[in-house]
Formats: sequence, C-alpha cells, structure tokens
Amino acid sequence: MSNGNGLFVSFEGGEGAGKSTQIRRLAEALRQRGNDVLMTREPGGSPGAEAVRHVLLSGAAEQFGTRMEAILFAAARNDHVEEVIRPALAAGKVVLCDRFMDSSRVYQGVTGNLEPEFVEALQRIAVNGVVPDCTLILDLPASVGLERARKRGVAISASAEPDRFEKEEMETQEKRREAFLDIAAHDPARCHVVNALRAEDVIAEEVLSIVGQLLGPRIEKQLSSPEPAR
Repeated sequence: MSNGNGLFVSFEGGEGAGKSTQIRRLAEALRQRGNDVLMTREPGGSPGAEAVRHVLLSGAAEQFGTRMEAILFAAARNDHVEEVIRPALAAGKVVLCDRFMDSSRVYQGVTGNLEPEFVEALQRIAVNGVVPDCTLILDLPASVGLERARKRGVAISASAEPDRFEKEEMETQEKRREAFLDIAAHDPARCHVVNALRAEDVIAEEVLSIVGQLLGPRIEKQLSSPEPAR
C-alpha cells in the first residue's frame, strides 16, 4: 500500500456521478469495521489547497487560461499530499479522496487541450510518488450527471450557481466521461469502473467489495459478517 500501512483510494467521474455520497457511505462502512478513515477532496483538503480551491471553482483564474489553472491545481495537490495525505498513509489510515490526479488529466489535459507531456510533468511534481492504490471511476452519461448536479444545486439553495466546471456544455462533459474510461482501460490494475446509474445501495455494496479486497483477509472476514444492530 502507498507509503506505509495505509490505503489510498481516489474517486473520479463527471459532474453528478455521486462521488461524495459514495465516499461518505464507504467511510461509514469502513469505520464500523474498525478502520481509521480520512475523507478529503480536491481541489482542497489542506488549508493552502482550500484557498486555491476557491480561486479555481469561482472562475477567478479562468481569464489566465487552462495552463495556469493546471499549475494552480498542481500546487494545491502538492500541498494536499504533503500536509494531509502522506502523513495519513504513514499513520496507517484509509484515505478516501474526492478527485485526484486523473481529474487533472481529464479536465485540463483532454478537454483543456494541454499537452500530455506538460500535464504528466505537473502530476509527477504534484504527487511526489503518492499514487492511489485504487481509483473508483463512477460512470454515467453526461446528460444524467448534469441533471443530477442541477438538482443538487437547487436542493442546496434555490439561487445556487453551478461552479466553474458544471457550466461546461454537454459535449465537453461526455468527452470527459470517455477520457476517464480511457484512463481505466490503460490502467486496469488501479482503476475500477463502477456503473453509477444503479441504485445508491447497489453502488455502495460494489464499492465496499472492491476496497475490501484491497484491505485483505481481515476486512474480508468482516464483510461476510452481519453488521451490528443499530
């Protein structure tokens, strides 16, 4: 496992794929089984990275172009890795991260039209050897994801505005979906594609099964045992 006894799991996918929900459910399930779990997100996750998150998602950096956005994402990621993720893994924790390096490959690389060599060079510096043991790609059509994202925004606030990336057109969102699937096809040992069109409970069960296999015999035994009564 990455950098010690911990386990690093990243969640990827398009807008409205349900990453936050599934991270929360997985964290709850793993904690019930005695695991020390850290939930985090990108951009953000550390004080320095959270400051950059606001700049990125508000669109304040958009005027400087995609290349500058990619550099800001990389700077935020490096702070997140060194201040939060690496210490947590060294302490034996299970780290669950909402987006990581694959999002930069897709959003700034594929649909941002940046050179793959430039994006990969940034990623090498940003992650500094800390790569997810497992990446769960929640997959669904862009039309469904965008509709979910819109409904989520209304549920939070009737006046909620979509963020910088939720504003993108359908064609771009579908292109990102294909890019995530392409990453999974080229790295099957790390990436697992999860059908996000199904019921939330069904998805949560599959996610727990995938991560349980990585955690080894201890968690596998717990997975086969009934959950404690609530």
